Amino acid sequence: KAAITFDDGPNKDYTAELLKGLKERGVCATFFLLGAEAEKYPDLVKQIHEDGHLIGTHSYQHVNLCNLTDEAAIEQVEKTNELLEEITGECPEFIRPPFGCWKANLDYETDMIEVLWDIDPLDWKTSNTSAVVKRVLDKVNDGDIILMHDASKSSVEAALQIIDSMKKDGYVFVTVEELVLD
Repeated sequence: KAAITFDDGPNKDYTAELLKGLKERGVCATFFLLGAEAEKYPDLVKQIHEDGHLIGTHSYQHVNLCNLTDEAAIEQVEKTNELLEEITGECPEFIRPPFGCWKANLDYETDMIEVLWDIDPLDWKTSNTSAVVKRVLDKVNDGDIILMHDASKSSVEAALQIIDSMKKDGYVFVTVEELVLD
C-alpha cells in the first residue's frame, strides 16, 4: 500500500487533468488544499470530493504556521476548514502544515490529525518528469506517503507515471486515512 498526496491546490490548469488520470486508473488520492485556492475554484474542490478523494487542509495562504502567532495559525486552519466544509459538506479531519511545520500547542486547539510524508521528490522544483518519477520509485516502500503537487504539467505526468509503475509492482493506492488509521 502507498498513499499519493497532492499539496497546494486546487490548481485551475492541472487539477482537472490529474483527476481524469486518477479516475482512469481507479486511484483515490489525498489532496491537502489551500483555502485561498479552494475559494477561487470551488467546482474543482467539489469534483475532488465527488470523485472519492480525501480532502485535507493545508492552510489558507501557504504560510509557515510556526512563524505565526497562535491566533493567526488557528485562523489559517479554521478558515480553510470552514470553507472546505461549506463546499463539500464535510469538515477535514487531516492537516498537512506547509513546510511540515506544526505548532505543538495547536494540538490543544484542534483534533485534526497531522500528516507529513515519507517521500518528497521535490516535484515543484523541476519540470523534469523522469527525475521526479525516479526519485519516488528509487525510495518507495510499503506504507509510504508520497508528497506531490498538482501545480504543473510535469508533476501531474510524473504522478501518473509513478502510479502506473507502482501498480505494475503490486502496489495498491489508498488515502492517508487508510494508512494512518489502519
